[in-house]
Amino acid sequence: HQWLFEKAKHAFDAVASLIGFILVSPIFLMFALGVKLTSPGPIFYRAQAVGKRGRFFSMFKFRSMISGASKDIHKDYVTRMIRGEIRADGSGKVLKITNDPRVTPIGRLLRKTSLDELPQLFNILVGDMSLVGPRPLPVSEEKDYNSWHWRRLDVKPGLTCIWQVTCRHDHDFDRWVRLDLEYIRNRS
Repeated sequence: HQWLFEKAKHAFDAVASLIGFILVSPIFLMFALGVKLTSPGPIFYRAQAVGKRGRFFSMFKFRSMISGASKDIHKDYVTRMIRGEIRADGSGKVLKITNDPRVTPIGRLLRKTSLDELPQLFNILVGDMSLVGPRPLPVSEEKDYNSWHWRRLDVKPGLTCIWQVTCRHDHDFDRWVRLDLEYIRNRS
């Protein structure tokens, strides 16, 4: 039954993401143009993410930072932490820099509305992701997982998840994982 469920879920996800892509294509093109015209560099940002069973894949997003910004993300971590510009859950697993100067003006809008995630419809179409499932995390963050956190990788990561729609501004990573596991146990 599990194999059939997975195949049916992927078929649904692929069809829904294709329809979604067609419906949002004017918005998609508008933001692609906005990224290109307001900041030199590529339109899309491609991050290595951890997917089902720990498999790595390239996750696509609209680029919301200046080109090349990700290379120095931890460069001034301590200074920003001292200034109170960095929020983390007590474990340090979730890093959020407030008022990050690397974020472009169009990037702020994209991030605030989560529209920077629209290119992940392609990831869903090719089968790396699902519409609903645990949010994929960057490869660099997997080293901080506790053994029970790995259970969130039993399913494909999703464009959205319980955590994202219920308590997005709560940066407690353990609570986030517990919600992911709740989804995995109760999905149908």
